[in-house]
Amino acid sequence: MADTHEFENFRLPLNRIDPAMMKELKMNVNSLLSIEGDTLIIKHMYIERRLRPLNLYLEECSLEEAKHAVDEYAKAILQMAQANIFPGDMMTKNFGVTRQNRVIFYDYDEIEFLDRMNFRIKPKPETYDQIYASKPWYEINENDVFPEDFKRFMIGRQDVRAYFIASNPELFDPEYWAAIQDKLGKGEMIHAFPYPESMRFRPDEVV
Repeated sequence: MADTHEFENFRLPLNRIDPAMMKELKMNVNSLLSIEGDTLIIKHMYIERRLRPLNLYLEECSLEEAKHAVDEYAKAILQMAQANIFPGDMMTKNFGVTRQNRVIFYDYDEIEFLDRMNFRIKPKPETYDQIYASKPWYEINENDVFPEDFKRFMIGRQDVRAYFIASNPELFDPEYWAAIQDKLGKGEMIHAFPYPESMRFRPDEVV
């Protein structure tokens, strides 16, 4: 997840600020600005690291880069799950690619505690009316989640979509999500490493 840093009396040299940016600041947050000599002071602000929205990144990157990005996307979702966080809206536009080509989540509007969700297998239609029903014929409660439906919206880029689904089957398995909930319910601390496995120390390695 993207870190947000809070600052007070943040100082910037005026010659580092684009005139268009200065105009935007004066229009929207003029009461938070002051100028001392050649320095702009912003009285209160929040800063997040710069990210490339994943949906835009996938429109431009190579196939190999896309495969790496969608695997990172899946990893980000499951790492949040291990911390009892369910992102809610898992559209790629809510995730960003860092300079190190990691994918992280940055839109927190719909997050929920994972242990409050009910992960279900989607009922299979058995009758003509059920097959051609214009809306779900089964009951859906507020926190019900059907992981198999994730396949329909998570990745739109066609040349990488099949790879993503085949490489990350646990995302679409209700039992996998329920297993994480079970571990959390037992008080188990599930480790989610914020760096690639290739960077981990090994017991037999000499440092």
